[in-house]
Amino acid sequence: MVSREQKRTTALHEKLQLLRSVTNSHASSKTSIITDASKYIEKLKKKVERLNQDMSTAESSTDQNPLPMVTVETLGKGFVVNVISANSCPGLLVYILEAFEEICLNVLDARVSCTDTFRFQAIGENEEQGEGIDEQAVEQAVGQAIKKWSESFDQQ
Repeated sequence: MVSREQKRTTALHEKLQLLRSVTNSHASSKTSIITDASKYIEKLKKKVERLNQDMSTAESSTDQNPLPMVTVETLGKGFVVNVISANSCPGLLVYILEAFEEICLNVLDARVSCTDTFRFQAIGENEEQGEGIDEQAVEQAVGQAIKKWSESFDQQ
């Protein structure tokens, strides 16, 4: 019969292993796993703060700059691309996806909302391994797509 203490120890071990996997920690000791988790949480907090700042900047600057704001961040072998606008931006998604195709950026996961505002977030990887693109190249390609969209939208 398994004692209560053994069940508790087993449950704690499983929870630590889950925490380890969620935070991508390679640590083996309890203390190191918890330390890595704490660092991971701080990193996420900073990311949320930065995204909130980006959103408030985009929303407050719509009068001066009606174009959507773009941020690109490296994520492992790929990128996280965020496009935010206070306007709905009909048709913009097509231009952005065409830009991804032009720079061989394969979309792994994406979220988009374009009802009252336009919010787009995609995780993408470069399809051609030998040809490395960086954050700046992705941001420039998406920026050019937004500019093309804006010019075509103005002509309508």
